Amino acid sequence: WHLTPEWESSQAAPFDHWPTQMGFNHFYGFLDGSTDQWAPSLFENTTPIDPPASDPNYILDRDLADRTIYWIREQRQIAPDRPFFAYYATGTAHSPHHAPKAWLDRFRGKFDQGWDAMREQTLARQKAAGIVPRDTRLTPRPAGLPAWSSLSADEQRIAARLMEAFAASLAFADNQIGRVIESLRQSGQLDNTLVIYIQGDNGGSGEGGP
Repeated sequence: WHLTPEWESSQAAPFDHWPTQMGFNHFYGFLDGSTDQWAPSLFENTTPIDPPASDPNYILDRDLADRTIYWIREQRQIAPDRPFFAYYATGTAHSPHHAPKAWLDRFRGKFDQGWDAMREQTLARQKAAGIVPRDTRLTPRPAGLPAWSSLSADEQRIAARLMEAFAASLAFADNQIGRVIESLRQSGQLDNTLVIYIQGDNGGSGEGGP
């Protein structure tokens, strides 16, 4: 949500800037700009709740998808002719970058070549896809970003791991959003539903520096 002032983000209230006082009938999620995916700071409406301690595989993005699918189905069953609006906002890809191990494993080694080589590969793909003109040249590497070849082996390993975590968290979140959209397809609502998908935020988070 991230629209409630910090000094109003507790049970001391007021709740004027909470989702349930700003047009939403129901809220399930977190208020601040980021939260732990494994142990999130959750609220249901204005009541703080704990994630299920009995689920060792709990992760927030899956929980949000489950809750969204359930809520839409509930609305459909109770009032099938009434339009619904769901604002599904994950914490991904804002920090912290958390993903299940199986998703982290998918990206193991994918960024070992480093950012200089990846910039060249990305531009080549963009040219091949017609996204940019064929004569497009890379901008100079920013002065504050060292050449990949200048990093030690440990620094390269850490940098690659950070990118693996970012990519895995984003891919997993995208998969969960896909589950929500698939549930609309299965229930016959997708052709009558406007889906606006925005993925932006800060890109790779800068915590920890270069």
